[in-house]
Amino acid sequence: MRDLYLKALREEGLSPEEIRRALLESLEGRNLKRVLILPPDFTRYHSNAGFITNVFYHVLTEKGVRVDILPALGTHVPVSKEQWETMFGDIPYGLMLAHNWRTDVVRLGEVPGDYIAGITGGLWTDPVSVEINRRVMDESYDLIISPGQVVPHEVIGMSNHAKNLFVGVGGSDMINKSHMVGAVYGMEKMMGKDNTPVRKIFDYGMEHFLRERPILFVLTVTTAPGGKIRTHGLFIGEGRDCLTEAVKLAQEKNIDFVEHGLKKCVVYLDPAEFKSTWLGNKAVYRTRMAMADGGELLILAPGVERFGEDLTVDALIRKYGYRGRLRTLEAFRSPEGGDLRDNMGAAAHLIHGSSDGRFSITYAVKEISRREIEGVGFASADYDEAAARYDPEKLRYGFNDVDGEEVYYIPNPALGLWIARDRFTAEDRD
Repeated sequence: MRDLYLKALREEGLSPEEIRRALLESLEGRNLKRVLILPPDFTRYHSNAGFITNVFYHVLTEKGVRVDILPALGTHVPVSKEQWETMFGDIPYGLMLAHNWRTDVVRLGEVPGDYIAGITGGLWTDPVSVEINRRVMDESYDLIISPGQVVPHEVIGMSNHAKNLFVGVGGSDMINKSHMVGAVYGMEKMMGKDNTPVRKIFDYGMEHFLRERPILFVLTVTTAPGGKIRTHGLFIGEGRDCLTEAVKLAQEKNIDFVEHGLKKCVVYLDPAEFKSTWLGNKAVYRTRMAMADGGELLILAPGVERFGEDLTVDALIRKYGYRGRLRTLEAFRSPEGGDLRDNMGAAAHLIHGSSDGRFSITYAVKEISRREIEGVGFASADYDEAAARYDPEKLRYGFNDVDGEEVYYIPNPALGLWIARDRFTAEDRD
């Protein structure tokens, strides 16, 4: 099929009917009996992939097509019934298939170490196994639909496309090593860009191992002012070009430039979306290029109740903490660091979640003790006291004056990337 690109002419974004018509057009001429949909999980609620999945489900099942839905969890916990109904509407919860990144995968091959050494300037030389959920390789599926949002991302530069496959429904080696490649290479050299080393690893996997699979990418570019989703672009295609075009629009819509480094930034984490620092540290990733040296990042996190998304990772975060790139790499390479080498994704996360001492990070939570927060390397603040001073109900997005203090407020860090203008030139966009 030819690629379908739809860009909104209104700031309110594409209408549901405009999106629906494009989705129907993408199915024209296909003789389908069984379809697998790989939507993101609830942590990507604002992608509008829930609505897109709902449209595909009803259109296809009404034609007698069997539809299976496998959320691209990565290492996240499975979608709850409440989250499912909020995101996917009236699709029965019992239809959800849960991906297990440790057990549900098949190995397709590997990305060679010499290739990775070439794209990282020698910073990483080990090969990476290409693993994917066994259902993606099930030839009984006539079509595999991969919807999701293209938005700045700390590991790869710009999220989605092949990442939804090799991480979302991928296996441990790819998840762990791709995260470490990104951490070692440096997230600030990648965020908001397209052709990063990690993206090239995924592109290699697509070209060498999945090019014969019937995969249809349905990529969105969205914002969510006030929590209401606006879909500014819809990019549908079976190759790489749809991602290239989506990235261009996401760089326009999802990168916010600030005129000077931020001395005080307050980020709010919606308790329905953010339950762990594993997810909540998007507040760190997405603002670090905007933070001034010596500044303070205050994270209002009323729903954060743990560190990791599973018990193993939670224990590693508690053990090693967010201590900075050099200390984490030292522990990773030490004889005692076998548990980090077995969980490279966690090691990368520890690097990503630290400011390396350049600015302070304060978590204001309700469900974790001050001792535990400080034990992993963050400063701690009482949530009620912090929220009374920096009231998320009163602050507006962007710069605010709070009793004479300049405060930059972000209501949801998952939807963008914030950069001091002098850190990102036109040449950086690729």
